[in-house]
Amino acid sequence: MSRRGGGMRLDPGNLMRQVQQMQQEVERIQTEVEQQVVTASAGGGAVEVAITGALEVQSITLQPEAVDPEDVEMLQDLILAAVNEAIQKARALMAERMSAVTGGMGLPGL
Repeated sequence: MSRRGGGMRLDPGNLMRQVQQMQQEVERIQTEVEQQVVTASAGGGAVEVAITGALEVQSITLQPEAVDPEDVEMLQDLILAAVNEAIQKARALMAERMSAVTGGMGLPGL
């Protein structure tokens, strides 16, 4: 903010440095979160999914009791539920970590 008559003025160079520092911090956090693995389960642990912050499925673990040849649809539903929950956890982790950097400024894409 600038005021006429010798008040405080914005320093464009300083502002650019701050933006660049924030951008570097955002990139660092994105890289960290993308490497983290979150897990989610469904059916009381019958199906467990591990997914990275980059939303890549690392593993799907099925308990033997979840595999019923007579009810394949239930197993499909459990897998779908666990994958969706894992995705939500990964997104929440990214949002939480980014809000620490952006200070909840509501910047698009962050």
